[in-house]
Amino acid sequence: MDNSTLALLTGNTLLDSKIIGEITFGNLFAAIIIIIATYIIGKFISILVLRILAGKVDPNNSTFLVKLVKWVIYFIGFLIASPFLHIDLSGLMVAGGVVAVALGFASQNTLSNFVAGVLLMFERPVALGDNISVNGTEGYVQEIGLLSTTIRTYEGIFVRIPNDSMFSSDITNYVAHIARRFDYDIGISYSEDADKAIGIIKEVIDKHPYALRSPAPTIYVDLLDASSVNLKVRIWAPSGYWWDVKTELLWKIFKALRTAGVDIPFQQVTLWFGDDAEKMKQLTKGTGFSPNEVLGKSIPSPENANKAVK
Repeated sequence: MDNSTLALLTGNTLLDSKIIGEITFGNLFAAIIIIIATYIIGKFISILVLRILAGKVDPNNSTFLVKLVKWVIYFIGFLIASPFLHIDLSGLMVAGGVVAVALGFASQNTLSNFVAGVLLMFERPVALGDNISVNGTEGYVQEIGLLSTTIRTYEGIFVRIPNDSMFSSDITNYVAHIARRFDYDIGISYSEDADKAIGIIKEVIDKHPYALRSPAPTIYVDLLDASSVNLKVRIWAPSGYWWDVKTELLWKIFKALRTAGVDIPFQQVTLWFGDDAEKMKQLTKGTGFSPNEVLGKSIPSPENANKAVK
């Protein structure tokens, strides 16, 4: 908006009148409009950014970022209004560029972490309280700062991860989805009825308040193992209650199967003692040794030894 346009709109040359130096009423009017518009835009964007970041980052960090955005907008508005006020910023821009380059080299890591922090706040791959895994560290997001993110591990240890590393790493967010699945592998004896065991397990799952009906749990024969029929049990639960449901249901399923008399096999070793003579005779039949000799209670005679060799 130049002076001739303003004069045409008002129908007089009042706006061409000089106030201070080369600054006219038209220049002052245009600068005031730009400053007011900049202020309104700054307030609007600040409120918008504050609403976007609410509950996702630490309040102190979000307040700082909102102020930073606001002052950047104000600075841009000042640059737009400065020509109307006949302010020459060329020297300031050159000096500022030199200072910016020097600061950039001196604090390259800090700037990269800051930029990554801002991008993380807007991209929002994680939020406060989320259960995540990044760079081999698992835990809960305690704080999302402008330079780093703090994670509280399951052991209660606080780990600070620079935002640059955070932004460039693979992040696993365990609670980003509303539901999460977990699996059990349960073995039953070959003499048991698999359909009966599946029915018992399904009944236990259906009684749990946090075991989801949709997606529904699935139970099926997964493997015919060496000593057991293995059932695969897959259950969905709300992400926030996933761990509690997993730990509770396994023990409840075990107790329900045991109460119903369903045999759950386990590895075992049978030991024979000297007083089990009859059983030992069956085991030693045809060897040429007596049960006592097998147990080491006497040294085998040469005749028996020759029989064993033969």
